[in-house]
Amino acid sequence: AKLEKKSKKTKIFFKHSQTDDEEFSSKNRGSRPSEFENKRRGGGGQRDYNYLRERRPRRRRKDFPKNRLDRKISSKVSDTNAPKHVFNPRKKSIRIGNQVGVAELAGLIGIKVPEILRKLMSLGIMTTINQTITGETAELIAADFDITIEVESFELSDLLKEEELDVSELEERAPIVTIMGHVDHGKTSLLDKIRESRIASGEAGGITQHIGAYHLEVKGNQVTFLDTPGHEAFTSMRARGANITDIVVLVVASDDKVQPQTVEAIQHARAANVPIIVAVNKIDRPESDPIRIQQELLSHELIPEDLGGSTIFVKVSAKTGDGIDELLEMIHLQAEILELKSTSKGFARGTIIESRVRKGQGPVGTVLVQRGTLKIGDYFVMGSIHGRIRAMFNEVGDTMIEAGPAIPVEISGLSNVPEVGVNFVVLEDEKIARQIAEDLEQKLRSETIREYQKTSLDNLFSKIDEGKVTELRLILKGDVQGSVEALKTSLQQIGDERISLRFLLCSVGNVTETDITLASASDAIIVGFNVQMDAKARETRSSEGVDVRLYDVIYNALDDVKAAMEGLLEPEIREEVLGHLEVRQVFSSGKNGIVVGGLVTDGKLLRKSLIRVLRKKESIFEGSIISLKRFKDDVQEVAQNYECGIVLNFLEIENGDIVEAYEQIEESARL
Repeated sequence: AKLEKKSKKTKIFFKHSQTDDEEFSSKNRGSRPSEFENKRRGGGGQRDYNYLRERRPRRRRKDFPKNRLDRKISSKVSDTNAPKHVFNPRKKSIRIGNQVGVAELAGLIGIKVPEILRKLMSLGIMTTINQTITGETAELIAADFDITIEVESFELSDLLKEEELDVSELEERAPIVTIMGHVDHGKTSLLDKIRESRIASGEAGGITQHIGAYHLEVKGNQVTFLDTPGHEAFTSMRARGANITDIVVLVVASDDKVQPQTVEAIQHARAANVPIIVAVNKIDRPESDPIRIQQELLSHELIPEDLGGSTIFVKVSAKTGDGIDELLEMIHLQAEILELKSTSKGFARGTIIESRVRKGQGPVGTVLVQRGTLKIGDYFVMGSIHGRIRAMFNEVGDTMIEAGPAIPVEISGLSNVPEVGVNFVVLEDEKIARQIAEDLEQKLRSETIREYQKTSLDNLFSKIDEGKVTELRLILKGDVQGSVEALKTSLQQIGDERISLRFLLCSVGNVTETDITLASASDAIIVGFNVQMDAKARETRSSEGVDVRLYDVIYNALDDVKAAMEGLLEPEIREEVLGHLEVRQVFSSGKNGIVVGGLVTDGKLLRKSLIRVLRKKESIFEGSIISLKRFKDDVQEVAQNYECGIVLNFLEIENGDIVEAYEQIEESARL
């Protein structure tokens, strides 16, 4: 047994030594092992890993075929003139519209997007993969790749044209009622009484600062109310309210009289061909006189029904609620006469009646839907703004899924803050909505640049050279777009030919650090309306010393800006005559000038006063008094009917000439 074990160990030892067989196999390294060798190694049971490298011999460079290397070199030489960026040429001719997206153009040509962006940069156009370019620009780029482009020219605005309504699809809708009138005549309080909520208390000084839209159900009837400001400054907002409304409720306080904004509201309603219902408010006051209001409105062709006219007069009290039911009944009756109809089918169309920036949501806008049904997820365009509706809310903040005709809703998902009064159109395709918005934005930018250049080059430089013009730079910030627009319009009416306003920025939202930096760099004043300053903006303001004015009533802002403009103007010089001296005797000239004696006929002469010498009522000399004496004493003043002597630097003075004394008084310039 021991001998057997020894022989086994010897067998294992000799396995790792170089036997004759293994020496033979090492000579044939690189060839596959024979069947005998496999059997000797124990078949497939145990594997020898020394043979792995032998089975996969390393390839050497000389093993490559020479013709393959030659093919590679020749291909490199021949392709030097070929465009490397063309990796998927599709067509030699492509067809596009007025505008095309950068990514879409790259796909049509068959090149990578960065190549398109490089070409655009070489043309001086900075854009991104998601933006669009004009058809003419696309032609220039495609020409570099030997591709012809056919531009199908059509107006993108044609896609926004409103189609005629199908009579079979029409259905009754709620009337849109705009409440108008003079400031503080009780418009918001009247609507407040109808809604049974407190709105006016939330406005600064009880004055409505922007449009409020409310959809109510009153006694089973649907009504949409628009509350417009009565400020003199908000003319454009009242005009917009009249253009999108069906009925105007003209509120006039019975304890006051017909005011300018009352007359203006009548003119807006007539221009829009909208019927007027007069609500004579504040009848609960002892000094109220509704008969006087009716008589004053007769001069504006508002004749009540009891006098043979067609205008409805309703006596109401927003405080006690008297006459409210009668007013609502008259609104419903007038709506039935008008036969207001629309359709809830198809894509929605409407008008932007308010816009602002809301924290956490970004730009939001209030849309008054006029036809169709507005839904969450719709793609839309309004002017140069586009987007997709993310959320909709009613006037009390409740979430809405859809909104039909005559319903105001606040929407989010806008790319920017839109201007108030622009049309809102829902489109089927996001790409078309973006193209229309960018096309209009480009046109507006070109017009603005052209207009500014014209003003600058033709007028501004020449006036600055002559020293006739002064410029006040302003940055306007407001809580809503309508307020910013109204404030800008009012400020533009303040200036004259001596001073001009330049608005560096007019936007919605709080005053930010960026606004402070811009104002500091351009020496501008920041005017904020119903907004606050951010914490970082306050820190930057203290270090930069920028003048920031925040207001909650528009009249205060107008007064302060007017005062700032007047402060920039040169003070006005007013001349005030002090008195006259009749020359009685001309003495010999002294060291400093000629000595003249005379009598003060009126007023007085002051030592520091300026003088002019008059001969036959014509001025022949202007200067100042060098010395003023009475007898031999120097005096500062000589009164009427006293004789005195003066020293002048005017040798041609004669007896009988009149010396007029005057002084120049500086006064602040007024606009």
